Amino acid sequence: MPSQREHYHFVTGRLAEHALKSIVAPLAGEVDFDYSVQVLPITVAALMSPPWIAKRLEVPQHTTQVMIPGYCEGDLSSLESASPCPVLVGPRDLRQLPAFFQRPAPPTNYGEYDIEIIAEINNCPRIPLQEILSIAADYAGSGANVIDVGCEPGDPWMDVGEVVRALRDEGHRVSIDSLNPIEIALAVASGAELVLSVNSTNREAAIDWGVEVIATPDVPANLEGLDDTIDFLAKHGTRLRIDPILEPIAFGFANSLGRYLGVRHRYPDAELMMGVGNLTELTEVDSAGVNTLLLGFCQEQNIHSILTTEVINWARSSVRECDLARRLTHHAVSQRVLPKHVDSRLVMLRDSEIVESSPQELEELAASIRDNNYRVFASEGEVHLVGNGIHLHDADPFMVMEQLRQTQSKNKESNKITAGHAFYLGYEMCKALTALTLGKTYRQDEPLDWGFATRSENRHYLRPARNSTSESEGDSH
Repeated sequence: MPSQREHYHFVTGRLAEHALKSIVAPLAGEVDFDYSVQVLPITVAALMSPPWIAKRLEVPQHTTQVMIPGYCEGDLSSLESASPCPVLVGPRDLRQLPAFFQRPAPPTNYGEYDIEIIAEINNCPRIPLQEILSIAADYAGSGANVIDVGCEPGDPWMDVGEVVRALRDEGHRVSIDSLNPIEIALAVASGAELVLSVNSTNREAAIDWGVEVIATPDVPANLEGLDDTIDFLAKHGTRLRIDPILEPIAFGFANSLGRYLGVRHRYPDAELMMGVGNLTELTEVDSAGVNTLLLGFCQEQNIHSILTTEVINWARSSVRECDLARRLTHHAVSQRVLPKHVDSRLVMLRDSEIVESSPQELEELAASIRDNNYRVFASEGEVHLVGNGIHLHDADPFMVMEQLRQTQSKNKESNKITAGHAFYLGYEMCKALTALTLGKTYRQDEPLDWGFATRSENRHYLRPARNSTSESEGDSH
């Protein structure tokens, strides 16, 4: 028996009717579904609440799903009870409907990873214990698996054991970053499980520590001493990982990547580590892309641990970036798919796509608005302010506000804006200008999308309708 053809029943308000129908009509042909549109007696669809919709819902006979606007918040139970078929909450911006329908189903196992993040707290001897614990908690919350206690050259830091014990008491796994055997012994005795780093200068002491170590070359440029250290540690049964050392750009970066390839070829079954912070901390560029590329390299080469830190400001979220990048690259490599259209949280400066209304659509909107609310848009390099019979626009938000002032001066009956209202419009137009500058999508009363760094905002323009029998409008913003 053939399966039932999909029929979507779209619910909207009067203002969005034309735009919704113009988008759904071609989309239905592309995606192959039937549809119907119910226009409820309210101007702004986003002001509808589920109980309000439930009292007015009229579902055609062959409907398979009811779709309501994404702004409809709250408990859907009353609406689901009134509907003979499932209720689907659509995107907040109806211009996103094509992407909503055509997006692939999310992978069921997405989020798995096999790369361990070691997050270093640099210069620990200079930092108070409570601050170290606070940084460690932030690192762990961002995805770090191991907290690395970074020491300094010179005299041994005799308080290292106390710090390691405190970190262990907080539930952290701990590594020690030092070449000094005295510091390392104190840290290991207090619960450190990994030592960074071991070379010819301290490898003899390493056999007594009883923990895993990171084997490094004496001279990174030619890997001098690395094979001898690996052989020595293996002979004495010391567990190890190999770090050929990633070099900064202009100081052998490309060759150092080649050394990782060479070491992997010579030691196909060995565990490797990469210190990605040598690139993110020493390259003046936003770190998310750098971390993702390096994690992709590690994923392809079966490098199962990375060392990072967050000292320089442009790399202040590196731990979280590495956490997201290891999941993205694991999915890409294990499924043999490109690392795109799966997880957009690492797209921060720009957006994956820009969704904006055309000037013609904004003119049509201005002609159809009957309330006193102003709508802000970003389109074709300009900030637009649309209201009842008004469409003002300019590349400079200050000019838009001046146009609004002149319009109100000429029209004595127009709705005068208050100081608070003007502040709100200025704030929104600032966001719109930022979106235009960086290549992002602007939606009024919504935060700009900064990937995983996005901060939520309270809605000021749109207020949902209460469970009432009459149309409800929002504030006159």
